[in-house]
Amino acid sequence: MQNSSFDVINLSAESAAAATYNNHPIAKVNDHEVRIATMTEPYHWHCHPDSDETFLVLEGGLFIDFDDRTVELLPGHLLTVNRGVRHRTRPIGPRSVNLTFERANARTEPLPPPRE
Repeated sequence: MQNSSFDVINLSAESAAAATYNNHPIAKVNDHEVRIATMTEPYHWHCHPDSDETFLVLEGGLFIDFDDRTVELLPGHLLTVNRGVRHRTRPIGPRSVNLTFERANARTEPLPPPRE
């Protein structure tokens, strides 16, 4: 991740090389990070006890599963998951590219799936 405030970040280049799951920081905003995630498979159930997490879909689509519902995000859609809320993300189709915004060094706590 570059530190200069004058570096232009090419989002297409950041996600082009990812053939499988890849999630890495691309920018900092105060005490938060902007991350780009390329998803080709579901991510495990988890929560962030110390940070909200905002998703902005760039390419493909994203399902965000919660205990009681699933939300579908398409390119240009944005959703914030409040801190402490159990969720998992999974791509719609073979690939999804998203930006996430969360506190830098936010903890990710793996959780079991909800009971069915």
